[in-house]
Amino acid sequence: MKTVMVVVGTRPEIIKMAPVIRALQRKKIPLIFTHCGQHYDYNMSQQFIDELDLPMPDYEYKVKAYSQGTQTARIITRIEQLLEKTLPTLVLVEGDTNGVLATALAAVKLGIPVGHVEAGLRSYDIRMPEEHNRRLTDHISTYLFAPTETAANNLKKENVWGKIYVTGNTVIDAVIQHLPIAEKKTKIPKKMRFGKFALATAHRAENVDDFAVLKNFIEAFAEAPLSVVYPMHPRTKKRLQQNKIYANIRKSGNIEILPPLGYLDFLVLMSKSEMIITDSGGIQEEATAPCIRKPVLVIRLSTERPEAVKAGFAEVVGVEKNKIIKAMERTLDNPKEIPEKSPYGDGKAAEKIVKIIEEELVL
Repeated sequence: MKTVMVVVGTRPEIIKMAPVIRALQRKKIPLIFTHCGQHYDYNMSQQFIDELDLPMPDYEYKVKAYSQGTQTARIITRIEQLLEKTLPTLVLVEGDTNGVLATALAAVKLGIPVGHVEAGLRSYDIRMPEEHNRRLTDHISTYLFAPTETAANNLKKENVWGKIYVTGNTVIDAVIQHLPIAEKKTKIPKKMRFGKFALATAHRAENVDDFAVLKNFIEAFAEAPLSVVYPMHPRTKKRLQQNKIYANIRKSGNIEILPPLGYLDFLVLMSKSEMIITDSGGIQEEATAPCIRKPVLVIRLSTERPEAVKAGFAEVVGVEKNKIIKAMERTLDNPKEIPEKSPYGDGKAAEKIVKIIEEELVL
């Protein structure tokens, strides 16, 4: 029997693969749902599976590792054993994490085709482990589901071997499907200190592992012209505690620190915010969904989502405190008109991906 294995390992992957899993289920295509274990605690992973009413993974792992190389190697070992046991017809991965690259490597070594959802993204910042992961995965994938023409052109320039399809991004599908549910279920607005706020996130290694950069972020949020709501990634909290400033941040009258939020709560905060300040790639995309449509300040030196910048949703403002504050002031004082349409598709990406899989694999 022909089967599709969907492998996730982090919460953005769960969110973006949720519409694909549902589309596979609607078509009654045999599915093996696997969690490779990159993020394995409840708040960072299982909570999202529960909230999105997804099936429990058929297989799941917990990978505790203290280095990128060890984590990648351990996931390769576990996924290779699983693939030998289950022998799927196709393995689907999404994004640019260590788990994505590890899964793709394990599959191709066994001669199993890989489909890469969200293929072709490039930041051209070689400091980022995600840039290595996404490039390598693209070059060993059989089917490349590019979210935009820009991403597809990146793949063509690199002469990848796989077949390229422009499908839109499943993150837009996910936002459209889930925001109405979120608005009914969430209680987060009643718990907030601030009525008007900027929503901030920061988790990338090149930012939070560089204390000078992280300190810039915190000082910018503390001095910002608008109150900042900051759901804090465990990695960020750990770095602040190590540098003995976490306790002081909690006393700031301008910053509200929240624990990692479930997806539904976070969607509602996005929709209610005045602007979003982030180093997350996925959030840059989500903010362009027709039901969100928020300006985004990207606190990085580059972005692999140039479409959001070109369309007028996002601005790359860097990592310096003064530049972040000035960008916030500009956004408040001279608000730009936000486009009606997302550059990442119409919310039907998952349907397109599954239709391609059906045709290619004759399912």
